[in-house]
Amino acid sequence: MKQKQAMIEGILFSMGGTVTKRQLMTALEIEEDLLLYLIDQLKREYKREERGIRLLELDGAYQLCTKPDYYGQLIRIVNHPKKPRLTDVMLETLSIIAYKQPVTKQEIEAIRGVKCDHPVNKLLEYRLICEAGRLDAVGRPILFRTTEEFLRCFGVESIGDLPVVGEDQVEDFKVEAQEEVKYALDEANTAEKMEEE
Repeated sequence: MKQKQAMIEGILFSMGGTVTKRQLMTALEIEEDLLLYLIDQLKREYKREERGIRLLELDGAYQLCTKPDYYGQLIRIVNHPKKPRLTDVMLETLSIIAYKQPVTKQEIEAIRGVKCDHPVNKLLEYRLICEAGRLDAVGRPILFRTTEEFLRCFGVESIGDLPVVGEDQVEDFKVEAQEEVKYALDEANTAEKMEEE
């Protein structure tokens, strides 16, 4: 058993990114039950001991990464890429994609009530969303879905772990969105009047 655990650890370390269950089962020539048992044992070991790494599960795939506790020391050595700064508009767009995926830009715009080219492009740039094919409809619009990077950034193992939004919250969101649109229109009208004067 320890040898198989060591093999899993070696594979995950060498690959750097995520490795699927199927890939691990094939490499180790074991069944899913045994793999899940070994993964669970590794997770416990990393939690129990003072280790600098942890085992992440992301949508049925696994990855070794640095524990957040040691992030401060890590950035002293490496040039850490700038963390994406998500604006309210980007977060709103991302949440629509996360809960409605796969979804088209037109569907996002219908929900938000405004164009979403910029936030979608930024989310693609930050690798929080990706293209998920095309809708079989007129114009064949692109479908978008969230990525592993989204799961990693928000600390969830799968989309199923996202919090459930109640009907009351949905109504509150709609009212807030309508108020934002009205505020934006008022600002634009005020700016237009000032230019005319």
